[in-house]
Amino acid sequence: MTSPENASDLPESGPEAARRRTGGRSARVRTQVVEAVGTLLVESGYDALTVDAVAERAGVHRTTVYRRWRDVGGLLADVLDAAADDGWRPADTGSLEDDLTALNQEVYEALRPGGADAANGSGSGGNLTTALIAASFRSAQAAGALTRFWEGRYARSAQVADRAVERGELRTGVDARALLVTATAPLYQELLLLRSAPDPELPRRAARAARAAAGAGVFH
Repeated sequence: MTSPENASDLPESGPEAARRRTGGRSARVRTQVVEAVGTLLVESGYDALTVDAVAERAGVHRTTVYRRWRDVGGLLADVLDAAADDGWRPADTGSLEDDLTALNQEVYEALRPGGADAANGSGSGGNLTTALIAASFRSAQAAGALTRFWEGRYARSAQVADRAVERGELRTGVDARALLVTATAPLYQELLLLRSAPDPELPRRAARAARAAAGAGVFH
């Protein structure tokens, strides 16, 4: 564990204050804490996640964690807000079906056992994405942050529909949100709710079905 932090250097508190600090020691502390929360959540689950455990794993003085994040809800919310604060954009493949397939592939990798984690883009033996989703049912702050995360992802993904209109694949006026939800929903249903065995063809199959529905005018 590193030397205790000087809490008097941190007059602000909570995830909003943490997000405003973008450089120096403060940024390093946030990175250490966010990584520790994710690791502990995957390893031990929500019930074992405490401020003290996070502080110990992160090598940060517990007073600093309490002042900046207050509680487990604040920690979880900041993990999700940190994940949302990136430059991610959906791939531009040249066709609607391929764009949706690429999007679905990212969801698939995040949800399948041992897949890439949505919050940090890395592979792990566990699954941080599903652990965060489960935690959102136990914490109102995490639930709010998760909603913000998905709202941001769907808003950025709307350009998939816009590009399809520009290419002449879809008519003007398509409901991008409905298209995207229809394309991605089978992955959450199969991998998260039904816990079906991973199916590498699922991302393409779901994308093709959504593309066919869009072409038939279902989302206009």
